[in-house]
Amino acid sequence: MFYVKWTFLAVIAALVFSFFHYTLPQRDIVRITNTEVRRIDFGDNSIFWADPAPGTQEGVSNRDVHFIEAFRPNGKPIVYRNEDTGWGWPPYFKVDTANLQAEARDVVSTKDDPQWVIVTHYGWRNEYLSIYPNAVSVRPAEGPDQTLIPWFNIVVLSVVALIGLWVAKVVLRFKEKRIEPLIDDAGNFIENVDDRAEGFWRRLFGRGNK
Repeated sequence: MFYVKWTFLAVIAALVFSFFHYTLPQRDIVRITNTEVRRIDFGDNSIFWADPAPGTQEGVSNRDVHFIEAFRPNGKPIVYRNEDTGWGWPPYFKVDTANLQAEARDVVSTKDDPQWVIVTHYGWRNEYLSIYPNAVSVRPAEGPDQTLIPWFNIVVLSVVALIGLWVAKVVLRFKEKRIEPLIDDAGNFIENVDDRAEGFWRRLFGRGNK
């Protein structure tokens, strides 16, 4: 049971970590090199794509998706999708995909004359699953070495941690006041039943010997 318990807790912790890592905003300093629109056929990875934008047809198996291609300061490429989130999840309430695409196109630069920008996004990039992070905003960066401190994420995770500690405290207090007394009463009841049964059989066999 020890290993089962800790395996279960490890799986829960991994799921919680993955949820927040995918959902919370991340920021990259990149050099945008191209923007384009691709026709995407959705398959098993459709869960990692946003719902159709408001005003577009729903339930289709493919649609046009905006993409932003960029390079990091270390020379590694990164590709973002640019989709509206609308009122769905995650709650970014993004409805300005076309405007963001225009802003990204306006800062396209070359390796010889780089223009560094900060791309805020959520989600993951995985080549094997063909999934892309969703860009939320683009703004100029001071340079490729600018330090970005995720204050928003720190505040959110701190609040979640405090709520988690409060819930754990409430559960422990409930366990101490409600569950443990019931377990103790049940144990005492079982002991009394055993004692009575043992006394009954002793009296029964004692009479029989006489």
